Amino acid sequence: MSGMKDRLTDTLYGLGWATVKKLPEPVAAGLGRRIADIAWKRRGKSVLRLESNLARVAPDAGPERLAELSKAGMRSYMRYWMESFRLPTWTRERVGAGVDIKDVHYLKDGLASGRGVILALPHLANWDLAGVWVTRSLGVPFTTVAERLKPETLYDRFVAYRESLGMEVLPHSGGSAFGTLARRLRDGGLVCLVADRDLSASGTEVMFFGETARMPAGPALLAQQTGALLLPVTLWYDETPVMKGRVYPPVDVPESGTRAEKTSVMTQALADAFAGGIADHPEDWHMLQRLWLKDLEERAPLGEERQP
Repeated sequence: MSGMKDRLTDTLYGLGWATVKKLPEPVAAGLGRRIADIAWKRRGKSVLRLESNLARVAPDAGPERLAELSKAGMRSYMRYWMESFRLPTWTRERVGAGVDIKDVHYLKDGLASGRGVILALPHLANWDLAGVWVTRSLGVPFTTVAERLKPETLYDRFVAYRESLGMEVLPHSGGSAFGTLARRLRDGGLVCLVADRDLSASGTEVMFFGETARMPAGPALLAQQTGALLLPVTLWYDETPVMKGRVYPPVDVPESGTRAEKTSVMTQALADAFAGGIADHPEDWHMLQRLWLKDLEERAPLGEERQP
């Protein structure tokens, strides 16, 4: 049954890339909304987890408000998928017209300095589109890390897809990613990491919306080891077709403390920047998994959906 489910998953994603990119953009957007609304009405495990996470982000929201947020959240999540399926067909001009990033001078100045730059962002809006904007509109290649999805053929699809968009993709597991990322940064390159969910179970504990969560230590460790700038980024959608974003000022390496203490301070600074962006646009935070330690300790026996 597991093998059959894996093959079905891979087939469905393959159909998405093959079919959705051929649809007119308004048709694809409408299809995404319909799929999102159907999924939301079914109240499946992912929707309930999204709603539970949003309850932390908006603690004063009542049941009706949470339902509105989760419905909007599923629509935002499906917008991500519809855009991502179509991204290989977008021209440089279409990408440029579809993204508006504030304070991008932090990124440009960092790269011009030759120090190397780490962009760290949460699962907000469409991080793949932001990556394409960096490679096509800014003309800057970058390296990122991807979780090894199951089945392996699906992981291969995502790697090929992201590499076709101008990204160098390293597997999260295997132990060699950190060294490669450090080399890219020492050469003055750019590294982009989605960094609001720890996949290693050995990340750094942070306070996030008033409760303890664990986030990856990698961005802070890379900045300490290589001298690269560490820049938080948040993204969001609004009522326009243009995705918005913001690059935050650098997270500095503390002057004193052990490596672990410095990593804790820097990762907390990232978490605070992420929390600000998520609080402003909670419906665009695509966190359909357990995140807070309290929830992880109560993990159900069945696994939850992974995010690419």
